[in-house]
Amino acid sequence: MAKHNDLGKWGEHIAEEFLRSKGFEILLRNYRIGPLELDLIVQDNPVELVVVEVKTRSSDLWQDPLAAVSRRKQRHLMRAGHHLLHRLKLGNTTIRFDLISIVGTSEAYEINHVEDAFYPF
Repeated sequence: MAKHNDLGKWGEHIAEEFLRSKGFEILLRNYRIGPLELDLIVQDNPVELVVVEVKTRSSDLWQDPLAAVSRRKQRHLMRAGHHLLHRLKLGNTTIRFDLISIVGTSEAYEINHVEDAFYPF
C-alpha cells in the first residue's frame, strides 16, 4: 500500500477513536456507493446520521486539509449520504456532514472536528 494510503487509514482510525470518545456510535466505515466513498458513518442521536469526511496530512505546510473538501467533493458526499439514507430506509432521519482533519504523525498530531461543515445546496 502506498505511503499516503497508510496515512489515510491511520487518520481514519484516529478519527474513529476520537468520535467514540465523544460518544458517537460508529455504524459504517469506508462505505462505497459506486465510485463514491464515505469515510465514516456515525450516530450520536437516534434521528440524525452523521457522514464524516476525514482528511489526514503529515503537515499543513502546503494546504489546510479541510480546504481539500471542494464544492465538488461536498456534492459527492451529499449524493452518497442521501443514497445511504434511502438504501437504509431511514426516511425520518436527518443527515449531517462533518469534517475531521488530522495533521501530524503518530507521535504528535492535531485533530480538528468541524460539525455541520456544509449544508446541502
